[in-house]
Order: sequence, then structure tokens, then C-alpha cells
Amino acid sequence: MNSTLLEIKNLQVTINEIEILKRFNLSVKKGEIHAIMGPNGSGKSTFSKVLAGHPSYRIKEGEIFFKGCNILNLDPEERSHLGIFLAFQYPIEIPGASNEEFLRLAYNSKQKFCNKPEVDPLEFLEIINQKLSLVNMSPKFLSRNVNEGFSGGEKKRNEILQMILLDSELSILDETDSGLDIDALKIISTGINHFMDTNKAIILITHYQRLLDYVNPTYVHVMQDGRIIKTGTSALAKELEDKGYEWLND
Repeated sequence: MNSTLLEIKNLQVTINEIEILKRFNLSVKKGEIHAIMGPNGSGKSTFSKVLAGHPSYRIKEGEIFFKGCNILNLDPEERSHLGIFLAFQYPIEIPGASNEEFLRLAYNSKQKFCNKPEVDPLEFLEIINQKLSLVNMSPKFLSRNVNEGFSGGEKKRNEILQMILLDSELSILDETDSGLDIDALKIISTGINHFMDTNKAIILITHYQRLLDYVNPTYVHVMQDGRIIKTGTSALAKELEDKGYEWLND
């Protein structure tokens, strides 16, 4: 049985005629956590958006296979229904839409795609209340508008709550640790670790080694100039913390 969830081959991506990803390759199997690190402008966030299907980017060459299917021509919502989740670096606020309504709509949309029965508001509250404790969120957050007036840590916890609710097979967390104090980082990490199992995979995009103290990666990759230039274990992240990135050029 093939355990490979994601296979990216020779991906070349441009935006406004500027090449960002340059023959990017990555393979991710079930049960693996991949951390992607690298200096600003190396293409990390572009990679996450392309994987989720952002329409602003143009694929010049290459393939993206998810569960054996080429997803390049699929819309973002189709990719989401198939099991791809992206947690944003800067989660947006949605005035006028309560968190409960937003989450229930997302949940039922996936239920419908999977030919499963949709749930009514009361059934959904029972489901979501079981998930809230995993990210240390009060039920009061459900009645508030999506991310409106949330602190940075609360927005990031709300993203992890969405990931847990949708039970995505491949989750890309784009700098989920940025701007978090140590307590919020521990809460986020606990949610990630509880969610992760042998049938899922996670890609962590981060600048800092501190997240990897709590979420142990299978592999650490260093991106530079639109491609992965080095791969190692969690020890590589500690080395980057000590030395920076310049030594890799040597």
C-alpha cells in the first residue's frame, strides 16, 4: 500500500512573471511531519499557497500529486474537501459571520462532499464543544465573529480548531508560531500533537526552532531561492538556530 500523501515534482511557479519556485521537489508520507525553514523571500509561503490552490500563481512546469491524483487543475475548495488544509500566517477577520456558523458551514460542506449527512446547529454544537478543549478555547468564542477582536494567539488557535474539526489528512501550517508567547505556543503545539496520527501528515513552515521543541519533525528542510537546498532531522533546526543560514552557502 502506497503511504505517500503528497508528491511534488519539478514545480516551477511564477507570479507577475517573477519566478518564485524553481524546480521544487518534495515527498511527504503518512505519519510524517515536515518542517520547512529558510530566510525571508525563499518561497516558503508561496509554496503553501500554491499547494492550497491560490489563483494568483501560475504553474509553468511540474506536478502536484495528492493521494495519487494530480490536483493542479482543482479549485481550492476541491483540494480542501480532498483533505488539504492551510492555516494562514495572518488569519483574516470576517465581520458579520459568527465562528459557529463559519465552522458549521465548513464542516457540512465537507460532509456533503463525502456523501455524509449534514448536521443541524444542535448536533454541531455537540461536535465542536468536544474540540474546543484541545485548543483551550471557551465556548464563548463560537458566538463571536470570525477572528474579529481576537488576539494573535486566539486567531492561531482558531486555525488549529478548524484543522481538527475538518480532520484534514495533509495540513500546512504557515508560521502558526509567529507572534505567540510561550503559553500560546504550548497550547497550539498540544493541539497539533493530539491531532497528528499515522494516517495524517503535517508541513510546518517556520522561522524558529522553538516550535520544533514541542512538535517533533520527521524531517527539516531548508528552502532558499525557490528550492530545497538541504534536508535533515530536528538537529538541523538547532544548527540553523545557532548558525543562521549563511553557512549553507559555504
